Amino acid sequence: MTELYLITGFLGAGKTTFLKNFIRLFGGRRLHLIINEFGKEGVDGALLREVGAAMDEINNGSIFCTCRLDRFEEVLQNALTRQPEIIIVEASGLSNPLNVHKILGRPEMFCDLEYKGCICIIDARQFPKVYETASVVKKQISVSDLLLINKTDTVTPEQLAGVRQILLQHRRDIPIYETVFGKMDPQWLEAMSRPTEISGDIFQTEDITLRKYTLYVKKDVSLDQLQKFLEMFLENTYRVKGFVRTGGKSWLIDCVGSIYKQTSVEAISGAGNYLVVLSGSGLPAKREIKKAMEWYPGIVDKFEM
Repeated sequence: MTELYLITGFLGAGKTTFLKNFIRLFGGRRLHLIINEFGKEGVDGALLREVGAAMDEINNGSIFCTCRLDRFEEVLQNALTRQPEIIIVEASGLSNPLNVHKILGRPEMFCDLEYKGCICIIDARQFPKVYETASVVKKQISVSDLLLINKTDTVTPEQLAGVRQILLQHRRDIPIYETVFGKMDPQWLEAMSRPTEISGDIFQTEDITLRKYTLYVKKDVSLDQLQKFLEMFLENTYRVKGFVRTGGKSWLIDCVGSIYKQTSVEAISGAGNYLVVLSGSGLPAKREIKKAMEWYPGIVDKFEM
């Protein structure tokens, strides 16, 4: 019997960092990762290839949406043929996972699969805002069996208490832990509640409020210019993430809300010069991106919607 864990959490909560730590809890066991991203180009998959586990990527839509559901089932069935001991699914930060039990609990398709539960990663700093503005956050919490408040070093004790209070009002029945840098204590996994089944329709349509764009960045751009370019529209996005290569070095660009972050990384095979931009209905991201391209014409080679 193969065990499956679902990892969810809103954009920028720290799921990829958490996943790298989580994998270490299963040392010596055969792992298979399924990484889901809303953007057309995969980013987390490139970052996770270094862990050495078998991996599949499903991009350009949520695995729980009708637009990607068939693909998810196909990938999951193929993964099971390799007889892994553990399958870990990282869902898109914008996914609505309410149907996970109905999808995985189909004996005609997944009789050799044991669903162990869902871990939801919470960004301590951003959570109060996204909880109020993004309905999918509430759905992610509703289907979860363990809540992990991440980035607790970025907030005050009073702010952290406020986050915990919101979570307790929503889910008082499951464990809630606090961490930094996505670290997971093995004892917390043992304390996970039995997976809670949530009712809901198995078929979902694509979230029409989502706006996603891909910016293909020119080679050897100035990082200072790139930062100024992005800061012209960051506040109108949920997330900007991707890789650029300049000056003989590779950089991970990872922006949550208006916060710009760049990190030097080792050259990663398959990681091109592109940034995935995720925004929402009512936010003038498209207009502001085009304005930024006029101000900084030497940054973007191609803009796709």
